[in-house]
Amino acid sequence: MKYGEKEIREFDVEKDLEIWPNENKKEYLIKVTLPEFMALCPRSGYPDFATIYVEYTPDEYVVELKALKLYINSFMGRYVSHENSANEIYDTIYNKIKPKYLKLTADFKPRGNVHTVIEIDSSKITKE
Repeated sequence: MKYGEKEIREFDVEKDLEIWPNENKKEYLIKVTLPEFMALCPRSGYPDFATIYVEYTPDEYVVELKALKLYINSFMGRYVSHENSANEIYDTIYNKIKPKYLKLTADFKPRGNVHTVIEIDSSKITKE
């Protein structure tokens, strides 16, 4: 196994999704594009590909980018639906850094004549 495969396979979101203190107290927006998302369809096993867009206004913490990349890559061998993968990524980031604002867009490549885009926006979620 090559070192990158080992890093991805052994990635533990609880201990390896590194966060850093936000040293900037002004309001600003961080935008990250992750164009190589891949997971396996839980029904067929076929690969699903997507571009994941993350944008957030940090509060006390920011996500370290290499750790975010490894987290996204850790989905490669998992059987997970479009909806569940997008919601898991959103929830993980939100719960780790508690940003002032977070929007996640998962733009899946068409397969079988279906194109899916999932958008989760903290400004549009009703608080329970």
